[in-house]
Amino acid sequence: MSTSVDSAAQPSHPESAHPRVGPPSLRRRLATLMYEGVLLFGVVFLAGYLFSTLTQQRNGLVHHNWLAAWVGLVVGVYFVWFWTHGGQTLPMKTWRLRLVAARDGGRVSVARAALRYVLSWLWFLPPLALHPLLRLTVPQTLVVAGIWFVFYAGLGRIGAGRQFLHDRLGGTKIVAVER
Repeated sequence: MSTSVDSAAQPSHPESAHPRVGPPSLRRRLATLMYEGVLLFGVVFLAGYLFSTLTQQRNGLVHHNWLAAWVGLVVGVYFVWFWTHGGQTLPMKTWRLRLVAARDGGRVSVARAALRYVLSWLWFLPPLALHPLLRLTVPQTLVVAGIWFVFYAGLGRIGAGRQFLHDRLGGTKIVAVER
């Protein structure tokens, strides 16, 4: 009889081994974002090195659009793979965050993770799109980008479950997990 009680107390799948404790603070999510940027430096460096080696690129202006598309694809594969295989990148594990489906709290599908990746460009593209449209200087673009960053991060403090806009639109959410 004690064996059945012991086995009932055991988690049935790996996700239940990390109980969710609710939405994380904005500070934790932004710290994770900064850590992610540090790791992505290495991912982007290796992707760029591989591209330039395979295409025999000798000048940064040659094939620069293809290089940008390649790096975007590599970064997308990086995120989609980690989000669909456990819901955590290394920075998310460090800060004890997990990406889950908003509907049921389960694993995120490849399609939903890819949609979240595309939508996450909302952090950067709106202010960068204004640069050529309004003929802004680089310092002006940086100011606009800073204002947008603060505004977008502020959106994560309000609304349903304190989630960022790309999570709300993509049907995902970031949750905090216990150690």
